[in-house]
Amino acid sequence: MTLANYISDLLYRYECIIVPNFGGFITNNKSAKIDSINQTLLPPYKQITFNHHLKNNDGLLASYIASVDKIPYKSAINFIQFEIENWKNKLEHEDLFLEEIGSFSLEDEKLHFEPQKKINYLTSSFGLNSIAAPEVKRIVNKKQAEKLEEKAPIILSAERKKAPNYLKYAAIFVIGLSAVGYSAKLYRDYQNNQLITTAKEQQEIINQKIENATFVITKPLPTLNLDITAQKQNYHVIAGAFRFPKNAIKKVNQLKVSGYNAQILGVNKWNLSVVSFQSYSTEQEARNILVNIQDGIEKDAWLLIQEF
Repeated sequence: MTLANYISDLLYRYECIIVPNFGGFITNNKSAKIDSINQTLLPPYKQITFNHHLKNNDGLLASYIASVDKIPYKSAINFIQFEIENWKNKLEHEDLFLEEIGSFSLEDEKLHFEPQKKINYLTSSFGLNSIAAPEVKRIVNKKQAEKLEEKAPIILSAERKKAPNYLKYAAIFVIGLSAVGYSAKLYRDYQNNQLITTAKEQQEIINQKIENATFVITKPLPTLNLDITAQKQNYHVIAGAFRFPKNAIKKVNQLKVSGYNAQILGVNKWNLSVVSFQSYSTEQEARNILVNIQDGIEKDAWLLIQEF
């Protein structure tokens, strides 16, 4: 799994996910709204924003990774650090896309974030889809009636004459048009009432399905046990970097047999798994061990210093 996958998992449960030395993802609950462009009614959702000032490690993300992958907390911290370095290197040349979260771009040395809109992280809206609300098209007969009225001449005479038959027919025709117009208005009102009634019935059916639904999470997220009181060990004596993870695991097992507290620190920007003999809290202690290892075990060993 990538770092973006772990962040995506936590967005369902928490309102703020801090990525050390990068920034924090914040969620805000938004009410349902109407999309006038696409003519749809959208359900309530979680809006994702990004704050680059939130960089201090609160332990949540690293503890979750350590719990899911069953690795030490320090290894999870190292994994996050390597991922962040890859993100920053990529942003120097192109946009960064984080699956199921959004995209980043660097413009004038300012980081811009555009959230994705496909996934709704609000669990209370689970099962709610957008509802189409097409615009009602109305039939206007006024202009047509006016044109027809202009074609029916009315002759005025000083003498009283018997009205020709065609005038009677014209009068009947105009009255008929008025009746048609009134009937069309009644029909439009009937259509509008039918649309409103149908929409209410559909929404009621959806609400009943949601109330009666039983949601079973087959793979619940593990309980997080935060333990960040241990002293930081930022100085690592490196045994090597391996392209294939199985070789890195094999090397760790060999070093543990020899008595070292070996571990995989993470994956660097060249996609190599970095393996350490052991990690130390002071630089002097790490350099003393490094000299002994270079003299007797591995002359190509080297020292990695990480700053958090």
